[in-house]
Amino acid sequence: MATTRKTKEKPLLNASASNSQMEQLDQHPGHLFRRAQQISTSVFYDILGPDVTPIQFAMMNAIKQNPGVDQVTLASLVALDTSTTAATAVRLEEKGLIIRELEIVLRRQRKLYLTKLGERALATLTPGLEEMRARLFSNMSAREQEQLIRLLHKFVAVNNEFSRAPMGGVSKPPRQKK
Repeated sequence: MATTRKTKEKPLLNASASNSQMEQLDQHPGHLFRRAQQISTSVFYDILGPDVTPIQFAMMNAIKQNPGVDQVTLASLVALDTSTTAATAVRLEEKGLIIRELEIVLRRQRKLYLTKLGERALATLTPGLEEMRARLFSNMSAREQEQLIRLLHKFVAVNNEFSRAPMGGVSKPPRQKK
């Protein structure tokens, strides 16, 4: 049985676990997160179009906020592994959306910058994020929306260390008093 980082091997099923609960996918956080990601990605493409993927968008946005960022730091900023970040950066460069400049001192690293085309593409795509958010949250109250975002932030922060590509700069929230 394969184990994940920082976890001990555990049996697949606890003998006392309720079979009906274990059989209901909608009770498993991983399944729900995967479905939420599928839905979010679908809405992203419906609203923003097929030219830039959600990962490419996230990378472009991080590059805009951090011009000249190296690929390793970018990977940490957007919580991707370095090989995915490097391959995605190549695709963005091929599309003419970013420039990858070889670092003068550390010749293995590349600094990333948006091109003028990349800046225009990002400026064109960014307003669609509000429409995307509106569609995804259309059946939730403002309080439910705030609660979901707050809980997702907390979930990511307290579990960041278990990721294969942890996000840099994420710290665990302080424990709340009961």
